[in-house]
Order: sequence, then C-alpha cells, then structure tokens
Amino acid sequence: MSDINHLIDRLERLLTESWRMPLSAFLVINEDDFLDIIDQMRTAIPREVKEGEKIQRERERIVAQAEEEAERLLQLAQEDAAKLVEQHEIIRMSEQRGRTIIERAQREAEVLKGEADEYARQVLVSLDSQIGTLEEQIAGLRTTVRNGLEALSPAAEEELQEVP
Repeated sequence: MSDINHLIDRLERLLTESWRMPLSAFLVINEDDFLDIIDQMRTAIPREVKEGEKIQRERERIVAQAEEEAERLLQLAQEDAAKLVEQHEIIRMSEQRGRTIIERAQREAEVLKGEADEYARQVLVSLDSQIGTLEEQIAGLRTTVRNGLEALSPAAEEELQEVP
C-alpha cells in the first residue's frame, strides 16, 4: 500500500512542480517523469493484488485447518462413544459430550472463518479504494494532458497569434 501512496505523492509533486502555461490553467509536465511514475504504478498495483491473494489463501488455509480440527474432534468423540456403548448412561453422556465438542469446534471454526473473511474484506476494500483513487487521478491527468494538447493544436496557435 505504501508503494502506491508514495507513487501518488510523486505524481502530485510532479504536478505541483510543473510549469504553468501563462494565462491558462494548463501545466507543462515532464513526460518522461510522468510516464516513469505510471510504469511504476502498473508494477505496484499487481503486487498489491498479489498481497490480497496471499491473504485470501491464508484465510482459506486457516478455515481448512479449523475444519480439519473439527473433523478430528468429531472423530475423537465418535471413538469415545463407541467405547462406552455397554452402559446406557455412559452412552447418553458420551453422545452429549460429542455434540458439545462438535458445537464448540463449529463455533470456533465459524469465528476463525469470520475473522479471516473480515480481514480479507478489509484488505480488498482498501485495495479497491486505492485503485479507485488512482483511476480518478489518472483520469484527471489524462484530461489535463488532452486539454494541453488541444491548446497546443495549430488552430489554437493561430488564435493566439491573432490576439493583439
């Protein structure tokens, strides 16, 4: 995230340090510096997306681990129940214990899954927000560049020469 923010700051600094065209709102921007920053942004954004994917994989790993633990606890409960089949009260108690273990494991798995989902959601929302901001800034820069190109077209030069 800091790479993107740093590049956005550099882009903003490039704009503020650019020359202003006299009697207009247009800026003269160093094209090489501008394109260099854009290239760096293209490199940084996929890296940020890969980090989001890594977080998603970690979430999935945690959920799978929780499910395996729940399965293991279920297996243990079933083994305990099989050993205690001989007496009715013991059977009833072991079934209750198995249900309790399963419910606890399911609750723990749900909590882990919920926390992992929330963390992944927060990271993805942050990435989406930063990408949206970046897209807006690039669109604004593109408009500025196009306006500058239009202002420098031959028709605009003729109009400037005719004004006393």
